[in-house]
Amino acid sequence: MLKVLTHSWPLLMGVLLLMVGNGIQGTLLGIRGNLEGFTTYQLSYVMAAYFAGFLFGSWAAPRMIRRVGHVRVFAALGSFISAILVIYPVYPDWVVWTALRVLAGFCFSGIYITAESWINNTASNETRGQALSAYMIVQMLGIIASQVLLNLPDTSGFALFIIPSVLVSLAFMPILLAPTPAPAFDSTRRLPFRDLFRISPLGCAGMLLTGGVFSAMFGMASVWGAQEGLGVRDISIFVGALYVGGLVLQYPIGFLSDRMDRRMLIMVLSCVAALVMLAATFLALSFQALIVVALILGGITNPVYALLIAYTNDFLPRDQMAAASAGLIFLNGFGAIFGPTATGWMMETIGPRGFFLFIGILYIALAGYAVYRMTRRAAPQVTGAFRTVNPSASPLAVGAVLDDAAKP
Repeated sequence: MLKVLTHSWPLLMGVLLLMVGNGIQGTLLGIRGNLEGFTTYQLSYVMAAYFAGFLFGSWAAPRMIRRVGHVRVFAALGSFISAILVIYPVYPDWVVWTALRVLAGFCFSGIYITAESWINNTASNETRGQALSAYMIVQMLGIIASQVLLNLPDTSGFALFIIPSVLVSLAFMPILLAPTPAPAFDSTRRLPFRDLFRISPLGCAGMLLTGGVFSAMFGMASVWGAQEGLGVRDISIFVGALYVGGLVLQYPIGFLSDRMDRRMLIMVLSCVAALVMLAATFLALSFQALIVVALILGGITNPVYALLIAYTNDFLPRDQMAAASAGLIFLNGFGAIFGPTATGWMMETIGPRGFFLFIGILYIALAGYAVYRMTRRAAPQVTGAFRTVNPSASPLAVGAVLDDAAKP
């Protein structure tokens, strides 16, 4: 790991600063939008727009990199993000914010793909798995750190928009000044959806559902907090707990995944998440209890995403894993577009607790379908090793991580 950090620290440092900037703006917009008088449903469109742009960016960015190279794409998209972040407070209109969020999602998607491609191509076969694992941990740490910075200036001013803009600008200095040459770009072709569904119906359905969970959870958490009357400190603690849970619980869940039927584990985790969401919906919980809810929800959602990919790849030869992962990630991104808007509609209809109810409904559906699939097919006799995968990771990174896990 020390060798990986020595070789990749400029890129990892840049990604850390980018994630801090992205984490601040993701939470801040829900809080500031509430102060600007936006309705819950309007804010849901603002939040959903990011995931629409992210999905489009995952298609367009590889073409841009092939045409002009890693460095130019990295610098251009980063400059665009830096500009977007300071425009938000200048034009406090939900339609303008929605358009800006589409652009932000597009740019961040392109930057992630560029960074992951860079790491994948510059690492050796022996260190590639460790390098990408370090990259994903740095992503999580950046988001957690961003919630701390959210408490420093006043959310009604300009400072919290300027800080992430500066951080994003600084993120490119260690990368662009590093002596490491930019590699050639290699992309992953997606497996046709018909073939993918035939191989793993649970994987396809599960990725659509978890896309909705992920986008609702991270896109609407700050909107829920503002609607409940929580202060900035409490909202940032709640959002931070979602990521801390995902960082900590992935290891024990990964340990269980390699020792039991993954469908059973997906079903159990989904049932636990659904029960916790129903409790948060119908019970008057203290703030301390809500933090436990956030830890459990985040701790289940990230590993379930990785479990669905791992389960699908249990039925595939090694040379098809990356192509299947690309298809699954596309389905997850497509599902993510509708999560915030559906959550916003439910929150408008029944109140802020609709945030938890919507996520609970999706987990009930996933648990039910996992039970159904267990009656239709036996578990695979040989399974690959579980690997941590973030929902924001590109098909290239996921394929490389899974390829490393499949090595004898």
